[in-house]
Amino acid sequence: MTQSDSDNRRIVTEEPADIPADGLFFAYLAMLPIVAGAVGLFVLPDNWAFLTLNFTLLWGAAILTFLSGVRRGVSFRQPGGPKATQIAMMLLLFVTGFAAILSVVWAFPLYAVGLELIGYVALAVLDPISAKKGRAPLYFAKLRPVQMLLPILSLAVVGYWVSTSPFF
Repeated sequence: MTQSDSDNRRIVTEEPADIPADGLFFAYLAMLPIVAGAVGLFVLPDNWAFLTLNFTLLWGAAILTFLSGVRRGVSFRQPGGPKATQIAMMLLLFVTGFAAILSVVWAFPLYAVGLELIGYVALAVLDPISAKKGRAPLYFAKLRPVQMLLPILSLAVVGYWVSTSPFF
């Protein structure tokens, strides 16, 4: 059996280290609801607390599960196929995101905060390493540590609010 040209594809690309404008825009846009939710817990009336908390935590978890898919998608273009570290990171992000969703639904918001913090800290630390090894876009080395500060700090604020709130 012979292979035709359609059975294989060779991809040669040059990747800039600079963060593309659309990547920068969408990266920070996705973090704004988490920041707004953390602020909202302190400035909105108490009757908004339940909705604000749940929206903030569900949004944060949804972003983690989305980023797990991004990591999986990037792994498909890896020369030689996906690496074990890429699969592990995808699973970590998906499991922490999904478990955080369950924690919100089952009214364990502090667990959701902890799970989401694990996911976002992992992104801040491991994405730059992956980028330098060619297992994630090169610009993640610059973007992720700064970008992930927003959800990390915001979730710490949310965790403080939950732990001191008379509602929980």
